Amino acid sequence: LRGHADGVHSVALSRDGTLLASASADNTIKLWDLTSGRERTLSGHTDQVQSVAFSPDGQVLASASRDHTIRLWDLAGGREPRTLTGHASIVESVAFSPDGKMLASGAAEGAVKLWDVASGIPLATLTVDRDAHGLQPAVTSVAFSPDGKALAAGGTGNSLTLWDVASRGQPRTLSRRDYTADEVWVSSVAFSADSKTLASGNESGDDTIKLWDVASGRQLRTLSGHRNWVYAVAFAPDGKALASGSLDNTIKLWDVSSGRELRTLSGHTAAVAAVVF
Repeated sequence: LRGHADGVHSVALSRDGTLLASASADNTIKLWDLTSGRERTLSGHTDQVQSVAFSPDGQVLASASRDHTIRLWDLAGGREPRTLTGHASIVESVAFSPDGKMLASGAAEGAVKLWDVASGIPLATLTVDRDAHGLQPAVTSVAFSPDGKALAAGGTGNSLTLWDVASRGQPRTLSRRDYTADEVWVSSVAFSADSKTLASGNESGDDTIKLWDVASGRQLRTLSGHRNWVYAVAFAPDGKALASGSLDNTIKLWDVSSGRELRTLSGHTAAVAAVVF
């Protein structure tokens, strides 16, 4: 699928598998009909689009941008998109709750905002804890657990944080590293379908994926094999396999239970920034 004039930062697949959305550094989103191959361009952001996500019913597409805004695009009714403002910096990631009623957005100021999708009203602001030096990690990725009970955020300083969605209280910090000259990032987070396992991809540092037990916060295993930064992770629907995309230009498929690498998919000539089942 060709058409963007610059790099593709994020992709999302509609639940029925008919539409693919792509977010690009050319400031646009493209919607691809996977049956016909036709494309539609959504324009309006004034800077690079970092992330896209479909609502569970496929009626709304959310997009996050470096222009500090989120847009909600009405895919069925054709109404003008709604713009959500409130972040003070680049909005890096968006994710819908499983019931489609809430949207989470993560931004470079270190905040995760929860929004009411129907009204566009902000519901809460969740802040990642500062590190030992008092520095605020940026949030680069967010994800709801499929059961809707947990919200995960990955960010700079190797920060990985979990909130209870109902209480929105004190977060659990699963991973944290003080800032150094060579910063490490958690670039992608994803929950397994049963909500019991969380995967995190390290954009820099050790080039690995880590699997975590959500209930206890314990690290289960480390998946090693990529030769450069890991940008993206995604679980298969049955939870048995995990896909990862990397700056080494490859996609790897992993067996979740054993951590064994199943195969490497090659062919891209640049970094793989997004993967989706």
